Amino acid sequence: MIERTLFSSEHEAFRDAFRRFVDRQVAPFHAQWEEQGYVDRALWQQAGANGYLCPTMPEAYGGAGADKLYSVVQMEELARGGFTGVGFGLHNEIVAPYVLHYGSEEQKQRWLPRLASGDMVGAIAMSEPAAGSDLQGIQSTAIRQGDGSYLLNGSKTFITNGWHADLVIVVAKTDPAAGAKGTSLLVVERGMQGFEKGQRLKKLGLKAQDTSELFFDNVRVPAENLLGGPALENRGFVCLMEQLPWERMQIAVTAVAASEAAIAWTLQYVKDRRVFGQSLAGFQNTRYKLAELQTEVQVARVFVDRCLELVLHDKLDTATASMAKYWTTDLQCKVMDECVQLHGGYGFMWEVAITRAYADARVQRIYGGTNEIMKEVISRSMGLGGGR
Repeated sequence: MIERTLFSSEHEAFRDAFRRFVDRQVAPFHAQWEEQGYVDRALWQQAGANGYLCPTMPEAYGGAGADKLYSVVQMEELARGGFTGVGFGLHNEIVAPYVLHYGSEEQKQRWLPRLASGDMVGAIAMSEPAAGSDLQGIQSTAIRQGDGSYLLNGSKTFITNGWHADLVIVVAKTDPAAGAKGTSLLVVERGMQGFEKGQRLKKLGLKAQDTSELFFDNVRVPAENLLGGPALENRGFVCLMEQLPWERMQIAVTAVAASEAAIAWTLQYVKDRRVFGQSLAGFQNTRYKLAELQTEVQVARVFVDRCLELVLHDKLDTATASMAKYWTTDLQCKVMDECVQLHGGYGFMWEVAITRAYADARVQRIYGGTNEIMKEVISRSMGLGGGR
């Protein structure tokens, strides 16, 4: 195996500490959380108290001022354990960075420390019933009123952390006639009149992740909750495009770590399982299949690690991030399918880790932009324009 060179000894010490935290505070309860459809809120306070929320935010706002690799460590450790219900990644590396990069100083001081402590859980509301990967097609509107506030109307769906959320960055049209150029980001807080959370959605996988519908019925959002203030009114789509490469890389990181875990689980199973008087690992088909998967995942690992190096130097472009997201998630689903097959009937039992991982993997090819959209982004970067 090719040695990884991304992480320092400090990163690895952080990995050891976070792994112990997961072993104590996540592993014993995750099955219960899958049954109830959400992670207990106490986990967020425990994570905040131990410094595991918003570690890459500056110390002035409650973070640790760490580089993104500390968050990558968390993503990998949760993926390797199959703990897909824990929504730290979105909270730490999507919601908080939007506030950090685009928020005013007052907004940063108001929200980031509470996100870092676990006092607030963050979500971002992009997808709508009729607009998923096509963010230009959103219908939610936020019309400015005479007092400078915005009247927000619309609905969102498939919102991760939506049921727990205390702070939601909502993508809405502040100038409906301007298309994508009329999009803004508004911060809606728990308790605002007209803001309602729908039922927790029942999904194929990610069963412990609280994914919800959100409804906005004449929600009056004060002017000071427009992310970035007047300078970023109608510039929300630009902000979204700037942040999507890192979001897609996070999906790729999870895909590779989950694939590595699946191979490890399956390798142990085939060594232990006996068929026709011999170990399942003794059959050529088993050995060759696992050799193929190991090779492909190693290729993906090297590519993703190189992309992460580019992230650290702010050099990762949208097309390359799209390549990473599409390739690794397609591979993840392939790995899970082959590993389920090698588990035989046990691979169809929910209490077996590979079965849950198989179900959890499927959405990876959908969210963050479907893999078909990723191919569209890549082809356009090659100078291949699409027709209508």
